[in-house]
Amino acid sequence: MLKLLGSACILAGGFLVQGARLSERRRQWDTLSDVLTALRRMGEEIRLARTPMPLLLEYLAKDRCPDAAAFFSETAECLRRGESLEESWRREVSRLPLPPEDVRTLEPLGAALGGDEEEACKAISLAAYELAKHAEERAAERKGEDRRAAALCFSAAALLVILLI
Repeated sequence: MLKLLGSACILAGGFLVQGARLSERRRQWDTLSDVLTALRRMGEEIRLARTPMPLLLEYLAKDRCPDAAAFFSETAECLRRGESLEESWRREVSRLPLPPEDVRTLEPLGAALGGDEEEACKAISLAAYELAKHAEERAAERKGEDRRAAALCFSAAALLVILLI
């Protein structure tokens, strides 16, 4: 009976590991998607409405996932406290739950946003293009990777169960 209980716990652990992995990936995907949408909207607002940056960042924080909303609202709050846009942008980007290549793509954007309208719009377009390209690459790799990871988690759990029995 004790072996069966241990086996059930090990199998449940395999399911939990896989669930946590998928949850983290979903969180990254939601954050990336919302940041991409917000960047595209930011380019339009800078070009057409010329909204001041703290107000624009607060506007972009609305209707976003918690991580993206916190990123934009914290950056706006830092600007209101008198910090530079480049410094606060870089710090808040590093807190986003994104892969390192996406963080490296977003970091230099803070310096460009402090410049003129044309420079800012070009930098936003380039960053959005790079992020979209990274997302497409990851999406193509994701199905196979998910299957391999699930097989590994459940195979390891099954092996431990067999060893216990």
